[in-house]
Amino acid sequence: MTVKLYNTLTRKKETLKPTKDKHINLFVCGITPYDHTHIGHAKTYVQFDIIVKYLRYRGYNVLYLQNITDIDDKIIQRAKERKVKPLELARKFEEEYHKDMKSLGIDSVSKFARATDHIKEIIKQVKTLMDKGFAYKIENDGIYFNLNKFPEYGKLSGRKTIDAEDAVTRIDDSKKKLNKGDFCLWKKSKENEPFWPDPWFNGGRPGWHIEDTAISEKYLGQQYDIHGGARDLIFPHHEAEIAQMESASGKKPFVRYWLHTGFLNVKGHKMAKSLGNFITIKDALKKYGPKVLRFFYLAAHYKSPIDFSDELLEQTKNSLERLNDFVRKLKDSKEKDNDKLIKKTKNEFLKCMDDDFDTPKALAAIFDFVKEVNKKGGSKKSYDLMLEFNKIFNVLETKQEKIPAGIKELTKEREKARKEKNYEKADKIRTQIKNKGYTLEDTEEGSRIKKI
Repeated sequence: MTVKLYNTLTRKKETLKPTKDKHINLFVCGITPYDHTHIGHAKTYVQFDIIVKYLRYRGYNVLYLQNITDIDDKIIQRAKERKVKPLELARKFEEEYHKDMKSLGIDSVSKFARATDHIKEIIKQVKTLMDKGFAYKIENDGIYFNLNKFPEYGKLSGRKTIDAEDAVTRIDDSKKKLNKGDFCLWKKSKENEPFWPDPWFNGGRPGWHIEDTAISEKYLGQQYDIHGGARDLIFPHHEAEIAQMESASGKKPFVRYWLHTGFLNVKGHKMAKSLGNFITIKDALKKYGPKVLRFFYLAAHYKSPIDFSDELLEQTKNSLERLNDFVRKLKDSKEKDNDKLIKKTKNEFLKCMDDDFDTPKALAAIFDFVKEVNKKGGSKKSYDLMLEFNKIFNVLETKQEKIPAGIKELTKEREKARKEKNYEKADKIRTQIKNKGYTLEDTEEGSRIKKI
């Protein structure tokens, strides 16, 4: 078994070799809960859910840690607008986030860690950076990381300056900084802002980057296997994390493999409230449902950008319906399984997923299997294989749907009319069934009822 993944740090595919045999420590940047989560968040978290589920399927013991940035400038600003306490606002949207993740079938995270629950660890790491000469204090402002002391800054992204696509909303612009790119580790709290006792001011709060390394050091150690997140976090957020942890620990590399998900656009444009194309996970779920959304995200490689549109979601819905129809047929089928085809398909699926979690190619292998089974037949073993794939992808409707007794009775009546060759009556009953929200598919074993 050889899993290969594309490492942003080395810019090449590498064989996954965990520090401890079969054990993987993985960290993915979580949300800042100041608003409802959107379909861009869903892309990253669904794709990492599939990656983690696949690694566990392959026998790895994965500790998947995700942080929650529950104190931040955005939270403070939104709380002021709504006239509520910042932590109250953060808890509300954190709860909504967990509901969204549950709705999407994302259940692979081992632990969620809030920044405010790790103030002790954050202060300890800032003190270490101060003591080692990597950080400095600006009076009445904050503690800053001195980039002159870390010449390797930029090794992940290959640059040291801001680009348009970067996560720049929380760049620290103090006029007293030693270097333009220096970032804040600990901020002196302003009046009426949340604060925690600290050794430097009369109370302060964490900077954006420091919480990730303080949290990951506590649970995963000073060095660990995989760090993931959306592509816009590469600079400056992930660069800052590397600078902090490698400076504090004196060990390199901080993380062995860096994985980044591609952007999500809406009809060719970056999603933004100002453009009116901002779609929350809740709204998308109402319109399309969780399985369709998951299927949409896995149809693209996690590194690739993806365009979200009603047309594409309709195509996705139809493709997924084909798979669900196929699985329903298999469940009732008495045909002979093709063992050779099953083995070939499973091997192809593993080969694709081992190659940097190539879900589009893995899906293509599944659809090839569907085509062949439709030609040659299949039943229980083929059905079990589809369920095996679904443990990783979680897109199929595997629960037996309860059909109302009235619909069953109408179906029996129609069957009787068909046997008596009363096709006019049979068609009328079919329309009646359709008007009640169900459709019939005629097979050799009888009519199969399906909810529309």
